[in-house]
Amino acid sequence: MRQRCLLEEDAAILALNKPAGISVTGERHDTDIVELAADHGETLYPVHRIDKVTSGLVLLAKDLGAHGQLTRQFTKRTADKTYLAITASTGLPDHGSIELPLSVGRKNRVRIAAPRDRIVHTADSWQVDERDLLAGKNYPSRTEFTTVLRADEYTLLAVRPITGRRHQIRVHLAWIGHPIAGDPLFDRSGRYPRTHLHSWRLRLEAAWRTPGVLDLEAPPGPDFWTVGETTLTPAAEVLGGL
Repeated sequence: MRQRCLLEEDAAILALNKPAGISVTGERHDTDIVELAADHGETLYPVHRIDKVTSGLVLLAKDLGAHGQLTRQFTKRTADKTYLAITASTGLPDHGSIELPLSVGRKNRVRIAAPRDRIVHTADSWQVDERDLLAGKNYPSRTEFTTVLRADEYTLLAVRPITGRRHQIRVHLAWIGHPIAGDPLFDRSGRYPRTHLHSWRLRLEAAWRTPGVLDLEAPPGPDFWTVGETTLTPAAEVLGGL
């Protein structure tokens, strides 16, 4: 899998274009990327994680020094990351922001930390008044998106999670009425063979490189562009200007 998925590698990092359905690390009962590397005598440290159902760019460090440099940028929210998402819906604005705190509910499920009917929607934003937050711990969360392509039943978005909470993009889009096609958290129809969320671009500082930056991009595969019985325009035609 490594050579087939390889995007970039140097002495400090390994960047892969992960297929949907493979875990990065820590999933019970699943073989994951870190475990597969360990089976071949290599130790990898995940810089970030994407869900098993999400395809695309995964960055791993080969040494702890690089790992520390890179993970600090995620902690400080200076890592510039963009996902692609296809929603099973239409009607989204050209640009939008979703600023809805998250909380963890029953069975460890991530949810919006407020009743759904208290979400305030203006033309291009979704938010909730602090007075309407549910009791208990909540986590401020912000997602921004740009609409890239509109189809009869679907919308392609370029999504920037400003914060990096667990399931943030998936929960934010579903709770505003625009769930990601094939997301098992919100769709039990079985209509889609995969979840149409893809980790697309990542830009970080990398002091050991010249120039000192990692600017990575993972092209989506054909399975991302085929949604139900619809095949969306290939990536090069719709993403070139972003």
